[in-house]
Amino acid sequence: MNLDKTMSFNIERDKNIKAREILKQVYQALMEKGYNPINQIVGYILSGDPTYITSYNDARNIIRQIERDELLEKMVKNYIGLDD
Repeated sequence: MNLDKTMSFNIERDKNIKAREILKQVYQALMEKGYNPINQIVGYILSGDPTYITSYNDARNIIRQIERDELLEKMVKNYIGLDD
C-alpha cells in the first residue's frame, strides 16, 4: 500500500449537487400545488419566511436543509457560468 499519495475530497461539488436537488424537489412540489415556483422561492430567499414554500411533500423542511445565502451564492455562480 502506497501511503505517499494524498487523497482529495471535494465537498463543494457535493454541496452543489445537494442544493440543485433540493431546489428541484421544492420547485416540483410548488408546481404540483399550483404556485409559481420561481416567485415563491425568490420570496423565501429574500424574506426568510418559510411560508413561501408549501409543506406539500415536505418541501418546507427540505429547503431548510440549505442556508438561504448559500442558495443565493450558488444561483449567482450558476447564472454567470462559474458553477462546478
